[in-house]
Amino acid sequence: MENKQSSDNKNQTTDQPANEKGDARWYVVHTYSGHENKVAHTLKQRIESEHLEKKILEVLVPTQDKIEIKAGKKATVKEKVFPGYILVKLILDDESWLAVRTTQGVTSFVGMGNKPTPISDAEVATIIKFTKEEAPSYKQVFATDDTVKIVDGPFADFIGKVDHVDEEKGKVKVLVSIFGRETPVELDFLQIQKI
Repeated sequence: MENKQSSDNKNQTTDQPANEKGDARWYVVHTYSGHENKVAHTLKQRIESEHLEKKILEVLVPTQDKIEIKAGKKATVKEKVFPGYILVKLILDDESWLAVRTTQGVTSFVGMGNKPTPISDAEVATIIKFTKEEAPSYKQVFATDDTVKIVDGPFADFIGKVDHVDEEKGKVKVLVSIFGRETPVELDFLQIQKI
């Protein structure tokens, strides 16, 4: 009977900010891998069209900026921190659970059995802090012992082997054969390409 009353007085119940903050928790939602952004977008549209803004408060796809080298050019890309998962802050009840669970691309909530398990605010704060790192790091495309061709600089067209990778600085140490002797040369990621 109490549930019927609260659904009849929907505006009265959902307009209470204390209820919103007290009951809203973060949950991890499993999606089809590669569809995280689409699922988040679809869920946000659904929240708006079904007027669930007071129950489903936030949808987050944790990403981090990475610098990727493709065809000798530097590009900043958003890399998903947890591929196949999104975070949703909601007040868990039948309506919010069903809205999330039946969104196209969602496979399940993360939890025990059929019961979604919330994650702590501290865990979410750590994830958000990690995604907001100021300087993007390089998406490592080179590893020790990779054979590479130098494409720029005084050693252009030389072939060498990667000896050391400094991902933070975007630099590699490559061993090249000069006068029959292996010589280490420090290069930028942009100056080499894998063979």
